[in-house]
Amino acid sequence: MKITSRFTIAVHTLLVIHSFQDSMKVTSALIASSVNANHVIIRRILLQLKAAGFVSVASGTGGAKLIRDPKDITLYDVYEAVDCVEGDLFHFHENPNPQCPVGRNVHTVLDQHLQEAQDAMEGVLKKTTLAHLTAEMQSLL
Repeated sequence: MKITSRFTIAVHTLLVIHSFQDSMKVTSALIASSVNANHVIIRRILLQLKAAGFVSVASGTGGAKLIRDPKDITLYDVYEAVDCVEGDLFHFHENPNPQCPVGRNVHTVLDQHLQEAQDAMEGVLKKTTLAHLTAEMQSLL
């Protein structure tokens, strides 16, 4: 299963806003040109980021601005804000055969390992902030 591209688009959007908000109006068209995506997709992402309390968006060509400090926005926050995955990261196949010794026990054997993998991924996302990414980006310029 893949995490939808909404996640990376949302992170990219936040980086564009943070990078340019002090020097120009950050519109959905500007963000769309950086992401190389349709501006309608960007507007949907902006609405989700606004609902999460990360950005303010002025109607028309007013532009977007960060309203939360980049050090207080983790990748996990963004992951949750844009609903990349519904429920657990790993979707277990329905109805393994209880008559089969493997089918009967597969949940017992596998569930904990899958949960640990999801917890590990989420732990990394929780440690990485928009400020970290901005610093990494600046070192590349």
